[in-house]
Amino acid sequence: MTTTRTGGVSEPPFATFNLGDHVGDDPADVAANRARLASAVGLGEHIVWMNQVHGTNIVVVDHAGDTVADTDGLVTTTPRLGLAVVTADCVPVLMGDARAGVVAAVHAGRVGAANGIVPKALAAMTEAGADVADVSVLLGPAVSGPNYEVPEEMAAEVERALPGSRTTTHRGTPGLDLRAGIARQLRSLGVRSIDIDRRCTVEDPTLFSHRRDAPTGRLASLIWLEPGS
Repeated sequence: MTTTRTGGVSEPPFATFNLGDHVGDDPADVAANRARLASAVGLGEHIVWMNQVHGTNIVVVDHAGDTVADTDGLVTTTPRLGLAVVTADCVPVLMGDARAGVVAAVHAGRVGAANGIVPKALAAMTEAGADVADVSVLLGPAVSGPNYEVPEEMAAEVERALPGSRTTTHRGTPGLDLRAGIARQLRSLGVRSIDIDRRCTVEDPTLFSHRRDAPTGRLASLIWLEPGS
């Protein structure tokens, strides 16, 4: 699941349901919003948050507690433990093997995606018992290719690392569609079930977008295992 901007207590420019604790919002408001989210999904205090740094570090967790430092991917086999990724244009990647009981949440921005964070998370899942053929993936709301303009050199560099991600913007300039590149990468690794939430964070006013509104808040995408699923 992925949240929207509405339903929280944060003041502008973070109005209202900001779930990022690193964007300059009042910490008390962020805490209140996270508590509302935990209550709404029925997980209580059992949600794990990351201090995301656009890296490729993956951590396997079995309980909630302090924010996991310097990490952009979480994996768990613990039922009813929510894994959260916060974004405002980057791609939230939620992956699960319900048969094996393994799930992952990944923050895949341009740098992390190009450096291979998604395959690394998939490898961590298989080490925890997942079968790639049974993994289902959701690529959540993110900036779309037509709205993600980058310099020519950057587009070429990312395309070399993540084939299928280069595209053309609405203006006819070089652009990146990270979800397309990640989907192609996942298929090449044997993942057969890939869903894409086509909403563009820049175009959709109900979503936070750093490219459109900086400074702004962050959406949260969550995944967890239900017992017996």
